[in-house]
Amino acid sequence: MITYEYPLNERIRTLLRLEDLFDKCAHFLAGEGPEEHHVALVTLFEILEAAGRADLKFDLMQELERQRQILLSFRNNPDISEDALSGALYEIEQASASLLSMQGRIGHYLRENEWLMAIKNRAAIPGGVCEFDLPSYHFWLHREAAARQADLRGWIGPMLAIRQALGIVLRLLRSSGRPEQQMAVRGAYQMMLAGRTAQMVRLRLTMDEAFVPEISASKYALNIRFLAPDVDHRPKQADASVNFELTFCNL
Repeated sequence: MITYEYPLNERIRTLLRLEDLFDKCAHFLAGEGPEEHHVALVTLFEILEAAGRADLKFDLMQELERQRQILLSFRNNPDISEDALSGALYEIEQASASLLSMQGRIGHYLRENEWLMAIKNRAAIPGGVCEFDLPSYHFWLHREAAARQADLRGWIGPMLAIRQALGIVLRLLRSSGRPEQQMAVRGAYQMMLAGRTAQMVRLRLTMDEAFVPEISASKYALNIRFLAPDVDHRPKQADASVNFELTFCNL
């Protein structure tokens, strides 16, 4: 199965982008080559820009508190496992405490590092981090892998509270919906929302269905067009009917 997620507001769009960037940064940081660590650092700069909204931390803390209150309402419910409930509450409380301990603007310590900002500015230029442009960065890339990894972990570490918090929010969001089996006739599907509220749409296809969905939505309707790439990967609308799983997610 392959899953496509489509955010229906800017806040969820930001969280999904940050989740993707944190995962990529962790992947390349775990490698040992200088090329992998270069990608990890450039991805860290992308996280810095994506997380730059002043209200991101407040939004996450507010959502975590709202979810904590919802979970507390399930106390003494015989249908709810007390151990699972306590574990979820502990996780939320730990994430909230980590966010609260973050001082200043997200990533301010990176912005105050002139060496890193010089690399960030040059990295925005195609081929801008060649050894003759940034010899000190060239030297850093030739240090032992463990030393580079230690630096990268030190730079990303203070922002992991954001990763932990958004991970909880997105996990709760993804588990909030109920999957429905749908069919797009001749590759086209439309649903009138009729007051239905959602923050994200999840769409799942089997890998046997070689189609790519193009999703658009407003407060009135959801439209999905399935495209079938040809041999040159130039998409065209599917002629056949497409079976898929659709989930509306809302916290």
